[in-house]
Amino acid sequence: MRETYGYIRVSAKDQNIRRQLDALRPYEIPSENLYIEKQSGKDFLRPVYRRLMKRIRPGDVLILKSIDRLGRNYAEILEQWGILTREKQVDVVVVDFPLLGTRSGGGNLTGKFIADITLQVLAYVAQAERENIRQRQAEGIKAARARGVRFGPQKAELPSDFDRIYKDWQAGRLTEGEVLRRCAMKRSTFYDRLAKYRIERYGEGDEGGISSGNG
Repeated sequence: MRETYGYIRVSAKDQNIRRQLDALRPYEIPSENLYIEKQSGKDFLRPVYRRLMKRIRPGDVLILKSIDRLGRNYAEILEQWGILTREKQVDVVVVDFPLLGTRSGGGNLTGKFIADITLQVLAYVAQAERENIRQRQAEGIKAARARGVRFGPQKAELPSDFDRIYKDWQAGRLTEGEVLRRCAMKRSTFYDRLAKYRIERYGEGDEGGISSGNG
């Protein structure tokens, strides 16, 4: 006997299944044939979906609100679509996109053929859009770098007036805490930059002679 099933999936963060339940209600799916998954997209183990796949039989009908309930991306969606329509030989009805329904098109074979083509086109468009986005991002980054924009964490540098700050510190007019505030650095970062400054300014002998304990 031909059975009708429904599959609903929501993420762990979005517990609201009402919209999907409302979309599937007109199909009068028996409560025991309605499979509801609350699953994070991180691991995507989907134990409820696996139970459904063990139960569903050739000739049965699976109702989905949208095609993305089958996977996180089009590679997974295409894989599950093939398992359902070719290996399991079940009909699929997609409420939000009737053209994907395998029962449409004037016959089961024609319906599956039209649905397969439609899904392949959607997958191609989605992949092309992802590649276009990556290309635009790469071009934007390249143009920004040409304008001198720097990306990623910026290395803290000593301020442009550090020569004066350093001399005031040497003369005891500034404490270590005041120097750190003016340089906007943590103590460890400051002394790392200071060591390089002394080498560049005075050579390794450090004519300034200020120790890290000063102030």
